[in-house]
Formats: sequence, structure tokens, C-alpha cells
Amino acid sequence: MVLAGVVLLVIEALSPGAFLLVPATIVIIIGILGLVYPDLLFSIWSPIIAVVLFVPMTYLTIKLYQRLAPPAPPQTTVATSLVGQKGVVIKTVRPNSLEGKVRIDHDIWSATSKEEIPDGKKIIVKSSEGVHVFVEEVSG
Repeated sequence: MVLAGVVLLVIEALSPGAFLLVPATIVIIIGILGLVYPDLLFSIWSPIIAVVLFVPMTYLTIKLYQRLAPPAPPQTTVATSLVGQKGVVIKTVRPNSLEGKVRIDHDIWSATSKEEIPDGKKIIVKSSEGVHVFVEEVSG
């Protein structure tokens, strides 16, 4: 059983996220107990020990994975997440035209507005539709 647990740990190391750490650890612990107390493996205590170990090992494994790879915001930006963001016009924005371009953070978006906004002016995103944004000039 110890050997089977070690094999499961190796598989987990080669393909992280397979969630084999819990069963591998339980099999190793029961295998070690079986080496020390051979009759334990064939008694009612073997499955009871496995169940008692399962809960804390699952909790600890989840905490370990959270620490190794904390949740992060999405890597891609969608237009709807830009509402309220500020940016700069890099190509004149005109009403009813998507030829205007604005830079928001490090990305360039097609933009339109109610009135013409020349290059270099600061803008704020008021809404979005598809892959373009509707902007207004920031006053002040």
C-alpha cells in the first residue's frame, strides 16, 4: 500500500491538480500502519481510519493548493469591465464612427462618443458594446 501511495504522489507531481494528494497520503498512512500492525488491514479499523484521515487531509490539500496558486483576476479584458475606467485618446474619436482609438491601461480600443474628442485628451468609458467603447471627455 505504501508503494501504491508513492505511485499516486508521483502521478500528482507530474500532473498537478489531479487531486491525488489526499488518497495517496491516506494509502501511505494505512500502508505504514499495516506494516506495523498487519492485522489492522483486515479489520474494521482500516476503513474507519481512512474516513477519519480523509476530512483533515482534504482540508489541508485545499489550503495547500490555494497557497500555491491563489485566485487571480481574469487575464483577458472584456469591454464591459472597462466601464468607469479612464484612458487617453490616441486617434480622434468622432460620433457615430468606430475609427477613433483610445488607450485604456495597456490596451487600445475602438471608441465612439457624442462629440468629437481630439488626440491626447483624457476620457472615461461610459458604456461598451461588443469590442468598442462609448467614451466621454474628462473635464478638468
